[in-house]
Amino acid sequence: MSAPDFWSDPARAKIVAQELDRVKTEVSGWEKFEQDLAELAGMAEMALKEQDKALEADLMAKFGDLRGLFEHLRLSTFLSQKYDKNNAFLSIHAGAGGVDAQDWAEMLLRMYLRFAEKEKFKALVVDESRGSEAGIKSAVLEISGAYAYGYLKSEAGVHRLVRLSPYNPAHTRETSFALVEVLPAIEQEEYKLNLSDIEIEAKTSRGHGGQSVNTTYSAIRATHIPTGITVTIQNERSQAQNKQQALKIISSKLAALEEEKQRQEKLALRGEFQSAEWGNQIRSYVLHPYKLVKDHRTGFETSDAESILDGELEEFIKSYLEHTKQK
Repeated sequence: MSAPDFWSDPARAKIVAQELDRVKTEVSGWEKFEQDLAELAGMAEMALKEQDKALEADLMAKFGDLRGLFEHLRLSTFLSQKYDKNNAFLSIHAGAGGVDAQDWAEMLLRMYLRFAEKEKFKALVVDESRGSEAGIKSAVLEISGAYAYGYLKSEAGVHRLVRLSPYNPAHTRETSFALVEVLPAIEQEEYKLNLSDIEIEAKTSRGHGGQSVNTTYSAIRATHIPTGITVTIQNERSQAQNKQQALKIISSKLAALEEEKQRQEKLALRGEFQSAEWGNQIRSYVLHPYKLVKDHRTGFETSDAESILDGELEEFIKSYLEHTKQK
């Protein structure tokens, strides 16, 4: 960054500056942990000498805090894959089931927004299609922060909800499904997208006010002709912003396809087979007749469904990262 011509390429400079911030944050986290650990050792020695019960209580409280911090730092050491440090695009799609499924998709949207808030990530809804009665048909979030993709990649797959339906007059038990797709956010400088392969269409977009008078011609549908990948973005206020977001998501999808192809080739060389379909059910959320959230990949489960739906996902993420690390 000290090179005289560093800022001559602003896009590249931005990526390097973000990497510097990430590394500084990571190093300072371990340095603070080391400092707090030394203070804890001093407290422990003092408590042992003075047999001070009040000091012992402070010691145990401090130990609990440090243990939690260490677990968070330890978890970050599992994030060593190519795009783990990147920001993430998280898409939610309501499955079959009408209003119940659309409401479930919106519950998941709230869950991930709360998770991002707790982790001090920045979350931006870049596209949303609302249901006619309630809930959402689909939504796309851009979640920015150190290792956002690394933490959230565990969420990709089908999420199943079992509950008493608030939209059924008989309030019978219903099962709803939603698909979550998670992609690393790839800057165009990281993935060289051939713009000649992209077809851009401008469409009418309803404005932020939700009224027909706010309809503008700013929505963008971008199609990658060789693969057929299509992305529609309409939440930004200008056509240029929507186009930029659409191209960014297509770059992310193409990079993810390449990564998946390489992974499947490695599995084939080892004589293994693993489905690459998005449709694999990964987690169940049962709210009736009992409460249980269970991850079907790792076996981790909890009866505290309210906390999970309020964004407390760290234990599920931790168990997934540990599970995949052992493979």
